[in-house]
Amino acid sequence: MQSPRLPLPTTAPKDIEWRLPRHARSVGRARALLREQAASWSIPQDVTDTAELLLSELMTNAYRHAKAPAGREIWARCTLTDNRLRITVTDANDTLPTPSAACLDDESGRGLTLVATLADDWGTQSRECGIGKEVWFEVTP
Repeated sequence: MQSPRLPLPTTAPKDIEWRLPRHARSVGRARALLREQAASWSIPQDVTDTAELLLSELMTNAYRHAKAPAGREIWARCTLTDNRLRITVTDANDTLPTPSAACLDDESGRGLTLVATLADDWGTQSRECGIGKEVWFEVTP
């Protein structure tokens, strides 16, 4: 006897989290996961492009600069409300980042400046439970 089928949900979840290894490849993987999720949520392409760029910056910072024990993961969380897409990146380092002024010849150092410029809002905070920090941004779909 077959068990009865449950009805499929009519809407996709509006909150999703990915736990990725602290590795360079996780930056591209996070972008791909965001593109896929944004499409399922019908987020406009220009908003998706901005969110993808900013997620890439935060993931890169977490991978390159967060001094954390081996084996720690980087978490990326996307939450969609009626008027905001919020993306949070969490790593195991307690140091809160701040934007820096990069010189014209510098090859890096502009990530948080991009986030501050392109996001509707952004911020950092220590994790309430556990070690590390969260860096987040919001864009309007």
